[in-house]
Order: sequence, then C-alpha cells, then structure tokens
Amino acid sequence: MNTKRHDSKLIDIYVNREDGRVVLVLTGDWVTDNLAQIDERLRAFETQIGSEPAIFDVRALGRIDLAGAFVLGRTVRSCARPHMQFEFIGEHDIAQKLMAEADANSEVCPPSPMPRNILDIVLTRSGRAVFRALHEGVETAAFFGQLLMTFGRVIAHPRRIRWNDIINVAEEAGVNALPIIALLAFFIGAVVAFLGANLLGRFGASLFTVDLVALAVLREFGVMMMALILAGRSNSAFTAHIGAMKMRQEVDAMQVLGLDTFEVLVLPRVIACVVMAPVLAFAATMSGLVGGGLVTWAVLDVSPSLFVTRMQENVPLIHFWVGLAKAPVFALAISLIGCRQGLLVEGSVQSLGERTTSSVVQALFTVIFIDAVFAMIYLELGW
Repeated sequence: MNTKRHDSKLIDIYVNREDGRVVLVLTGDWVTDNLAQIDERLRAFETQIGSEPAIFDVRALGRIDLAGAFVLGRTVRSCARPHMQFEFIGEHDIAQKLMAEADANSEVCPPSPMPRNILDIVLTRSGRAVFRALHEGVETAAFFGQLLMTFGRVIAHPRRIRWNDIINVAEEAGVNALPIIALLAFFIGAVVAFLGANLLGRFGASLFTVDLVALAVLREFGVMMMALILAGRSNSAFTAHIGAMKMRQEVDAMQVLGLDTFEVLVLPRVIACVVMAPVLAFAATMSGLVGGGLVTWAVLDVSPSLFVTRMQENVPLIHFWVGLAKAPVFALAISLIGCRQGLLVEGSVQSLGERTTSSVVQALFTVIFIDAVFAMIYLELGW
C-alpha cells in the first residue's frame, strides 16, 4: 500500500461537505514540481471555502514537502484567522508537522499599505523614532547598571583591575587627543573674543569682552569642546574596535574562556575616559582663554596682565568648577554609548558602519541633553 502511494505522481483535491464542514480529500504527491497542475483550482477553493471550518483527508495523500504544506494551509486560512489548528482524517507521517511549520512561519494577510496622507507619514515616523529613542534609553540604562555591578566586583577584588588596558586607553583617548582639543578650543576662544569685541564695541563696552570670554570658556566652551571631540573621536574608535572584535568572534572566544566582556572591554575604557576627561577639559579651558586673551590684546589692546586681572576680579572661580564638574559625566556617557554600540555589532561591515554612526549621533545628543540638565540644576542652585 505504501509503495503504491509513494509512486503516485498526479495530485488532485476533492471537496465534500459533511455536517456543515468542508472535507478536502487529498491525493497524489503534493510536492513543488506538481503544484502548478492544480494552482487554479486551489485559488478557487480559497474563495469558496471562506470562513467555513475545513478538514483535510490525508488517507490517500502521497509525498508532501513544505511548499505543498504551505499552499494547503493557505487554502483554508484567511486574514481574519491567520493561524488555526488544522484537523485531519487519517494519519500521515509528516503532513501534520509540515503544515504546522508552514502555518507558524507564514502570513496570509497582505501588508498594510503606507498612509498617503503626509501628516500620517510624519506622525508614524515620529512615533517610531520616539519609541526607538525610549528603547535605546532603557537599554543604555540597563547597560549602565550592568557596568556598575562589574565595577563593584572589580573594586572588591582590586587585582582584577586591568591597569595596562586603562593606561593604553588613557593614552589613546586622552593624551593623543590633547593637541586637537587644545587647538579647537583656542580658535573657539578667539572667535568668541572677536565677536564680543565687535558687538560690545558698538555700545562702548569693549572691556566687557574679557568677562564674556572668561565666562563662556570656563562654563561651557572648554568642557563642551572636550566632550564633542571625545564623542567624535574616541567614541567612534571604541565602537569600531569592539565591533571589529565582535565580527572576528573574539568576543565569543572571550566568553568561551570564561572572561567577562564588561571587565575586559568596557570597564577599562570607561575608567580611562572618566579619569582623562577633567584633564582634557582643563587643557581646553586654558587654551580657550589664551585664544581669547590674544584676540583682546590684538583688537582691544588689552594686555595679558590686564586680561588676567579683570578676569580674577569679575569672574568668580565657581564658574571654573561648574564647567569642570561636567567633564566626568560627559565622559561616562560617551564611553558607555561607544562600548554598548560596539557590542551590538553583528557579523557584517554594514552593521559596523551603522553602529558606529549611531554611536556618534547618540553620544552627541546625550552630551547636549546632559549639558541642558546641568544648566537647569545650576540655575536652581544660583551658580
């Protein structure tokens, strides 16, 4: 009997109605090569059956593959009931399993059309963007929590601190970034001084340019230049380095060897950035003041000694500490985002590029957001 069934080639389907139910009697081999013979009849059955319950009679069914199981399931499914429990008459070795597998991994509902109204498109994309942003925020917070747990374990066992990695990252992300940060801060200070001299000179208050330069560089521009360079330079380097290790399966190898990826890859980078950030912010602040002082000397004939004296008399030292206090927080957020995005890289170069871009964008956005939060806090404290 089995030999006769497996030798049958032509397929066919008969429809019987019993007790208000549709019985589909299947014969032949329902494999890919034979499906074209009966495709038109199957399409007609889809409209005839509608929402009526259907039963498959598999007693005369021969061979069946996944394509045959899919078209059979499609015949009795509808968008109103995309997933359903199939009923069978008779026993078959694999028909039930294949039809269940095809049903679980296919959809019969057509994709919903994109809204044509421009307002709907804008609202839809905005909602998705907000949802993604909230999801990224929650995941980053969870990543930070895991980092704190790792830091606690390392502090409890100081011998596990990887000093060589911390020093190497501090040199690469800190010392090597010092020239570019100082140079850019120098020009920022010069630009602020030049604009202040021109604008305040119209009101006969050119001397207040010193106050403007000192206040702007001490509170904002010095530490912000440090954060922006760190986000564009070191953050992307962290993502690219860890992402390349992920692509080469080095991270998986670490886990197989029993090494904690947070302890080996994330914690040294975070510690190095947090330690070096105040140093870089201080260098950027001093460089910005030098640039502003040189411009005021050249344009307003304010000597360096007068510049320093007026700055000491009119700009309280609290502004320096207000700016410097933000540096470790910026560095923590930047390094955290860079390491997290690197660990999310998949096995393709496209994924590496996307994660590196996302890392820089998220770091820049986070820096601006944290700076706004600090501004509101300082405003409430009266600093």
